[in-house]
Amino acid sequence: MGSIIRLIIGIPVAIIVTFALFTLMRTLIFVETPPPEEEGADLRFDINPEVAQEDARRRDTSIDDVQQVDPPPPPPQVERQASDLPTESLSTIVGSIPEFDAPQLNSGNVSFNISDRNAQPLVRIPPQYPPRAAERGIEGYCLMQFNVSPDGTPIDIVALDCSSSMFERSSIRAVERWRYSPRIVDGVAQTRTGVQTQLDYQLDE
Repeated sequence: MGSIIRLIIGIPVAIIVTFALFTLMRTLIFVETPPPEEEGADLRFDINPEVAQEDARRRDTSIDDVQQVDPPPPPPQVERQASDLPTESLSTIVGSIPEFDAPQLNSGNVSFNISDRNAQPLVRIPPQYPPRAAERGIEGYCLMQFNVSPDGTPIDIVALDCSSSMFERSSIRAVERWRYSPRIVDGVAQTRTGVQTQLDYQLDE
């Protein structure tokens, strides 16, 4: 019974409180709007206004009269005098040229034959020491014989006597690289035969 009484009393009180709060909040939120401004006058803007033309200051470009200058006088001319030719003859000035008899050349008395000469060595390359003989400490010699061709090259190379067969091959190769001036007989290169030379093989101490 008591709860019903409280409910009957509480509902009107709650309604009154709610209405009072609503009124208070509306008062706080409400703001008076200002009156609309009156329409202003129409504004016009000219994009390309007319510019007043002003007289620009012009520079005086007139050319003053150039003072006339007299040209310099021409250089003096030198008179050229012609040289006088000599009246005397050349023989009188220099002297008379002596006369002499021209020599008579007789081609039959002149000889252009080249003197005879024997073949002469030009290049003689020493032989290469055989490696086997050098390792064993063997020394010796090899007597060679060959012919010299008209162009100065040794041909027909033969080992006549060698102290060891190990020296024969290296001796032949060395003589093949030699060059001679050929034998000349009556101005003609000829072959020289029977040229002998000995190649010695010695170890450096």
